[in-house]
Amino acid sequence: MSLTVDRVLVPVDGSDESLEAVEYAVAVAERYGAQVHAVYVLGEEVVRAIEESAVDQSEVAEDTEAFTDSVRAIAEAEGVPVSSSIAYGFSTKRKTTHPGSVILDTAEDLDADFIVIPREPLTGEPGEVLEKAAEYVLLYASQPVLSV
Repeated sequence: MSLTVDRVLVPVDGSDESLEAVEYAVAVAERYGAQVHAVYVLGEEVVRAIEESAVDQSEVAEDTEAFTDSVRAIAEAEGVPVSSSIAYGFSTKRKTTHPGSVILDTAEDLDADFIVIPREPLTGEPGEVLEKAAEYVLLYASQPVLSV
């Protein structure tokens, strides 16, 4: 049985750990002639701030775009096509919305064949959204997952 990979999903949150996961995702994509999709997952604090108009949504978009530019640079340096999106990893209206479920929903929507997810230390840093998502994704993903 041969593994076929056309799209590698890598969730990111702006942390160093997620940038390292991008490097692994690009390596996997390069090996299989696939493309990478980076989904920037916004955490609870940012989502609440946007919903309460405490922060301008365009500022958040600028911050995520700056990080995504780094993702693009890593992929393009290896000749790997890359796309990106932003997702709310939290909802005040749906209890079932959390970073793990958002990652798996994105994988399904994109028809991703492989997921590379950072396994981050539990630091409590506000921007690090993916801390607990790796375990959830490992448990429930239908595609192969590499946790780095």
